[in-house]
Amino acid sequence: MSTTIQAKIREKAQQSKLTDMRSEGFVPAVVYGYKTEALTITVDSRDLLKTLRVTGRNGVMKLVVDDKEINVVLNDYQADPLKGDILHADFLAINMTEELEVDVHINLVGESVGVKAGGVVQQPNWELKIKVKPSDIPEGIDVDITELEIGETITVADIREKSKYEILNEDEFILVLLSAPRTEEEMEELDAETADASVDPEVIGEVKEEEK
Repeated sequence: MSTTIQAKIREKAQQSKLTDMRSEGFVPAVVYGYKTEALTITVDSRDLLKTLRVTGRNGVMKLVVDDKEINVVLNDYQADPLKGDILHADFLAINMTEELEVDVHINLVGESVGVKAGGVVQQPNWELKIKVKPSDIPEGIDVDITELEIGETITVADIREKSKYEILNEDEFILVLLSAPRTEEEMEELDAETADASVDPEVIGEVKEEEK
């Protein structure tokens, strides 16, 4: 499948015009960056989604604007929270020989010995920031949790030397931790706290009624 997207230059428009564009299947967008003057454009939403399925969120694609091919990455986008449709896209023109800073997904691999003992895997952070050439951007970075015991964590410091990418996060940045399972007493306390929290809005409402 092609990773080339045809784009059309557009005039800056009011919100109503942008809404019409979206209803017709186009995504308002901008492109800027390396040797590229900032341009307002539109792209076909279906072409964009198809291309992203091939390249991934950080992948390099070619944007064709007025017969000129520009190497770009999707720098930012806005999506409809309900439908998931892309409402606006920012494309960053890049130099293929220079490294970029990108966020990549953390993939946990392996079955932890701590999980077998009843522990619970927690992943407080889902992405790592790395510096890499556009052609070498990975879909994700695998983190092996096989040896992880209950009470242990894996941080950036634990994987930095083994990674073939330059990781920009601090050493203390936590990738995964394995916590002990909750006791029955802790579960009962949690249930009680949840029940209390559900009562609070009613109490506040009664106070407001009295104040009126």
